[in-house]
Amino acid sequence: MKGRYLSLAASGAVLCLTAVTLTGCGSLESLTGDNEVTLRVVAADYGDNPQNSSTGYWKDLAAAFEKDNPNVRVEVSVYSWSEVDAKVAEMVKAGKAPDIAQIGAYADYAEADKLYTVDELLSVKTEADFLAPLADAGKVKRVQYGMPFVASTRLLFYNTKLLGDAGVIPKDGATPWQPKSWADLEAAAKKLKAANVPTPLAVPLGREEAQAESMMWMLSGGGGYTDNEEGYQIDSPENVKAFEFLRDKMVGQGLTGSVEPGKLDRQAAFDAFNRGEVGMLNGHPTLLKQATGKGVKFGMVQMPTVDGTDHSTMGVADWVMAFKNGHKKESGKFLDHLYSAKNVTTFTNQYDLLPVTTSGYRAMEASTGGSAAQLKTFLTALPNAKLYPVGKKSWAGVSEDVKANIGKVVQPGGQPAKVLEDIATSASKADGDR
Repeated sequence: MKGRYLSLAASGAVLCLTAVTLTGCGSLESLTGDNEVTLRVVAADYGDNPQNSSTGYWKDLAAAFEKDNPNVRVEVSVYSWSEVDAKVAEMVKAGKAPDIAQIGAYADYAEADKLYTVDELLSVKTEADFLAPLADAGKVKRVQYGMPFVASTRLLFYNTKLLGDAGVIPKDGATPWQPKSWADLEAAAKKLKAANVPTPLAVPLGREEAQAESMMWMLSGGGGYTDNEEGYQIDSPENVKAFEFLRDKMVGQGLTGSVEPGKLDRQAAFDAFNRGEVGMLNGHPTLLKQATGKGVKFGMVQMPTVDGTDHSTMGVADWVMAFKNGHKKESGKFLDHLYSAKNVTTFTNQYDLLPVTTSGYRAMEASTGGSAAQLKTFLTALPNAKLYPVGKKSWAGVSEDVKANIGKVVQPGGQPAKVLEDIATSASKADGDR
């Protein structure tokens, strides 16, 4: 998935494995006895180099499962995020869908009746363990097909040294910043500009992740992509007000740096933050890891809202699905194994991501080692987070529309109401044409 939030985009060739040894990638067919069932699994790589590839996790997972289920063989192919969704699409088109796929979206396959429902696969205990907002996001027409794999939320990061030097917080950095409203953001950005910080507030509305940055501002203004009935509301008054604030108070007052938001990609903003050139920006656990590695002193807070009252925060998730290949029983057993608390936390701890189950949530809450303390700030926001409307087949097209056009709304003279209305009209049409 392009511009992923949950992964460190891995490069390199596909990594294929069985439970015991790494194999060549020429075929996913297994050499098994007549009584054996082979489960073919495709998964995404969350590592950014061969040493931290997800291959090792899946190899250990498959080996443990095969030990307890000797008549089931598990073959896993691990692809980089830049190609995994396309690989699964090719397999499905060729009539060779994997049994299980861990990728970025599920709705198209659910709409085409190619997936088992979650209640056909999982034990009652496993199904009930998913955090509610994530389980709901896995539904199409109130039926769950997508199983969340890992999750993330978003927080506002700030450079403590820059804010201290600008007089926003005490210079000793001992007192955390606690902004509540957009007015607090504006006041801080003005002080940062006066202190010659190159980018007081980074607003990356470039193609890489414009749909995410947009959603964070929409939610903090009391809006969002959809209403409570999951109908699109992209041109709602709340959303228009959010982009008018960005256009007039942030961009219009020169508080967003020299690169216009519509041309600023997420990773470029992260890189600038890690160089000490950005005072504030929205980020996720990957930025936590990157900034720590660069020695940046930073704090993290919930995104301030239009009026200082609480609103939903943004969450994201990657998805697992099981295709109707005649291996419903075996796939269900493997998925119950995948979602055990031990296996969930092993993966999330390795990549500094958030668990999608209540048992995993509680395990991370109780953890004290590694980066757990910092991740808990993200974890706190997860149970009440709102996700993209990924259950809509139309969402992929709407997301592309946002990426292509949302930057226009914050340009001087931009027309948020008109741009959002155009996106909303196309979205509603696409949703109605399903």
